[in-house]
Amino acid sequence: MAQTLPDSSPGRNHPTYVYKVVLLGSTSVGKSSLAYRYVKNDFKESLPTVGCSFFTQIIHLEAATIKLEIWDTAGQEKYHSVCHLYYRGAHAALLVYDLTNKETLNRAKLWLRDLEKEFLPDEIVIALVGNKTDLDAEREVMAEEGEDFARSRGLLFMETSAKSNHQVNDIFMAIAQQLLQREQEKASVPSAGSGQHVDLRASRARTGCC
Repeated sequence: MAQTLPDSSPGRNHPTYVYKVVLLGSTSVGKSSLAYRYVKNDFKESLPTVGCSFFTQIIHLEAATIKLEIWDTAGQEKYHSVCHLYYRGAHAALLVYDLTNKETLNRAKLWLRDLEKEFLPDEIVIALVGNKTDLDAEREVMAEEGEDFARSRGLLFMETSAKSNHQVNDIFMAIAQQLLQREQEKASVPSAGSGQHVDLRASRARTGCC
């Protein structure tokens, strides 16, 4: 359940929601660069993340203010066994692959399997993200392949480039809007108790295209 903060903004009466978003994927697919581009609007080719890095970003939407707490996890295999500690309690996940490296898409599918063991379908918004569109000439994964897989599993999908800032804001905004939509749908359903779950898998089937 999202944390809701009181809104102290003058003249505004809409809520503020806090959501935990995790970035998962192989090392060197650009998870840190995506997070840095989104939060700082800058590109930085960084060393592999050790453990986890943390960013925050505020999004002002018409119906609510959303605070994203972005957890950038390490992609090295040696950290895989502890990454479930970082994505525990997450509301959304970006499964990032490098479109110039087919194996990283296969690894993203393994991350998806882990998430599906941990969460019910209505508990988390998941996006499949093909990064590095600036290296299109070296592409090993066609956009259609990523999009078809995402559609088959009810995931959001988008191709991005942290380097050229292609659709970086768009994918985080799509996640924020999906989270808010779920929040509104839950609020409109009469609750029989705090443990009630509403199956919103159908609403997650919307995909974006590059």
